[in-house]
Amino acid sequence: MADSVDCDIRQSLDRISSRMRRDYSESLREINLYVGQDNLLARLWSGDGITQMQLCEHLKCEPPTVTNMVKCLEQNQFIYRMRDEHDARVMRIFLTEEGKALEEPVAAKWKQQQEKLLESVLPEERLLLRRLLKQMESNLC
Repeated sequence: MADSVDCDIRQSLDRISSRMRRDYSESLREINLYVGQDNLLARLWSGDGITQMQLCEHLKCEPPTVTNMVKCLEQNQFIYRMRDEHDARVMRIFLTEEGKALEEPVAAKWKQQQEKLLESVLPEERLLLRRLLKQMESNLC
């Protein structure tokens, strides 16, 4: 019985993760973004002018992944790169006005996704769910 429950939990988490990612991906495409690029932009919204290495550390991504995201966002004119004024070897990443303007639409997409996910979950159930998910996340570390 416990094996069946454990399997159901894992399968539910897999389905939830897959469906959320698919829905969120479709939602971001409406504003010309891909999953992951929203997190990169979110880091820049909290303070741009950082290096790609700092983005790698923040996003916990490999450098080639961040390089590809930066290139794509730069092609779409959401960000631009500029050499550091003190060290010409360093490139810093800045938001364009178009990139800054995406903050509100992305926040709305995040909120919409969250509301959909938690729609019929009561506040006290949300507290328990948060605790359990944090415990499960901790188990994986």
